[in-house]
Order: sequence, then C-alpha cells, then structure tokens
Amino acid sequence: MISYQLGVEDLADTRFALSPLNETVLSLRVLRDPGLFALHLPWRRSVLESLRGAALDIGPLMSVVGDRLTLPDFLTPRPTSFAPSFEEELATVRRTSPALVRRDLTAVHAPGPVPDALRDATAADDAPVAALRDTLCALLRQYWQLAVEPAWRRMRLLLEADMTYRARQLAVGGARLLFADMHPNLRWSDGVLSIDKMISHYDAQASGRGLLLVPSAFAHKPAPPVSAEEPPLLVYPSRGVATLWTPAPTPDAPALVSLLGATRARLLDLLGEPLPTVEIARRFRVTPSAVSQHLRVLHATGLVTRARDGRQVLYRRSPLGDRLIG
Repeated sequence: MISYQLGVEDLADTRFALSPLNETVLSLRVLRDPGLFALHLPWRRSVLESLRGAALDIGPLMSVVGDRLTLPDFLTPRPTSFAPSFEEELATVRRTSPALVRRDLTAVHAPGPVPDALRDATAADDAPVAALRDTLCALLRQYWQLAVEPAWRRMRLLLEADMTYRARQLAVGGARLLFADMHPNLRWSDGVLSIDKMISHYDAQASGRGLLLVPSAFAHKPAPPVSAEEPPLLVYPSRGVATLWTPAPTPDAPALVSLLGATRARLLDLLGEPLPTVEIARRFRVTPSAVSQHLRVLHATGLVTRARDGRQVLYRRSPLGDRLIG
C-alpha cells in the first residue's frame, strides 16, 4: 500500500494537470500486456501497423516496462504546468541525472536484473547511463509521433471532460467525494489518501507540496510514483475510456439528415443522455466551440433542452427531439 498524508494546505493545493508524456509512456504497457487493456485493442492494432510501416524498433523502450508493469519515475515526471507540451516534458527527462536514471531502472526491474537492452544503466560511469537516457528520449519522440500524437486531440478532450467532472465532485462533496469513484483501490480517510494493491509500499508526508492529479486514458489503476522521494502525484484512470476508440454516432434515417444536416442529426441522436459540451466535442472529435454553434440552433428550435449542473451546462434531447428521432 502507498499512502499520502495530506494536510489542509496540501488539500488547498490539490490540482489537475495533463501529461502527454505520461500517456505516451503508459501506453507502452498496452503493447506489452494487451490482456489488461481490452478497450485499447483497436488503438494497439493501428499502432503496431504504424510501427511496422515505419520500421521503428522500440525494443529499448519496451524494456523499461517491468515484469509487473512498473515504469521508471524519471520517464513520467511531474507536469510543471496545467498542460505542458510533449517537448517540454521530454526536455525535463533529458535533464535527469544519471544517478536517478540508474536508480529508477534498477528499481523497476528489482529484484531481477536489468534487461540486456538497458545494461548501460548499471554502469558505474555516468557517461553510458546518460547516453542510454538520450537514446530512450529519441525513441520516445518517434514513438509519440507515430502512436499517440495522432490521437492526442481526442484523448485530451476525454481527459478534460474527466477533470470537469472531478472538479464538480470536489465542489459538491469535498475531498471525500473527489476520490470516492476514482478507483476501488483508492480510499480517503482522516486526511490520508491510501492506494491499495501496489507493488511499492511507503507512507509519504505531502508536507505542503500539495497533490497533483493526472487523469489518464492508458492507466488501468492508480499509478503513484514508485519512489517515495518523488513529490505527491497520482495518475488515475479517466472516465469514458470505453468510448475513446469508437466511431462518432450516425443516425440511420436519411430523412433526418436531409432535414437537419448530418452534424445536427448526429448530435440529436447522441443526446439521449445529458452531456456537457466538452464531452460531446470529444466524441465528435471537434472543438467545443464548433459543437456550441449547432447546440444553440437545436436549443432555439426546441429539439434539445439545457440545464446548468454546477459549472457546466448539460444538453439533452427534448420530447420534441425524441419524437423527431422516432
């Protein structure tokens, strides 16, 4: 078990961030063990084809994933802003000291030996370790460009929708409600956030450093740092991952498309359940502003209703819209 002791100041400094680098590194586990990530099998098939087409050997990258799917902390650094770019985060990794690279790669594979592809990590001299670090960074950039960057816009909309939901949970019910449905392995009690069924075991004091929450499409369970020395960070599974790789909905009635246009007909078909603009935009893989224009028209014609829920506005098909769909 890993636990974080959070004081009043730490709760006041609990915040969210996005991390394209974290998602890129976490996605390696999907390639390594697809059985744990059935929802991502469409993405995995596409990525494997892209890697074969580019003749990119990511063997060294795959070697950083431990047998128990642990990952080295230096490759998943704490985001320094709300939404850093991939290049900004990769620059942080390049500045990692050889001592930390050596520590993390050894810890990930303990108690076994470091794989042959990473044998330079055990060198007493810093030069081979630094060279290995730079090689991993170069491979990560190529892998990001092939595997994750093409889907990042749609993933970011998913993650932002999750953060909107979590922010509402915090506003309505405080920390207890914020953590209540993140994952069954998480428990909040008496100022302590406990993460059960972890490979590492430590009890860390946040000590005024706050807690950074990073939603992830590729995390199948909470993922705090392996080392207790790292600042408090929790990567957790995002909501809505099951819809990430499904195509946008399309209605079956050609007449409805002729009447409303394809986009508004698809919107009306989707809104059988109340959804915020950011979630609708994520599913349609467009910007929220593009969706808002169509929602205004559908609302003005009485085909959808809207209601405020905390800081977000939820849209849903009206009874008139239901009859039109029917």
